[in-house]
Amino acid sequence: MNKLMIFALLLVTFAVLAAPALASEPAAPESGNAAAAAATSWRFLGASFGAGLVIIGAGIGIGWIGSSAVGSMARQPEVAGNINTAMIIAAALIEGVTFFALIVCLMTT
Repeated sequence: MNKLMIFALLLVTFAVLAAPALASEPAAPESGNAAAAAATSWRFLGASFGAGLVIIGAGIGIGWIGSSAVGSMARQPEVAGNINTAMIIAAALIEGVTFFALIVCLMTT
């Protein structure tokens, strides 16, 4: 895929991930201030954008780990068990960081 196609795919992904945050009813400002309502909307948009970036980054990272592990196993089949174990541990660490980042994104809303 060329870079323009990847960029377009990322833009569509961000638009899809932002849609649920923008579809919700805006929070009513407690003091009747329109600026407070606008700030709340931007906060939701930022949290959804951050969550989308986290998921995309985790997917890319786990994909690279799997790709490298399969390539290594193809070159040296005798150490496939050790490579598989290391791959699972690395993928679990990436998932842990992903969940932590998603929780941080959700706590900002």
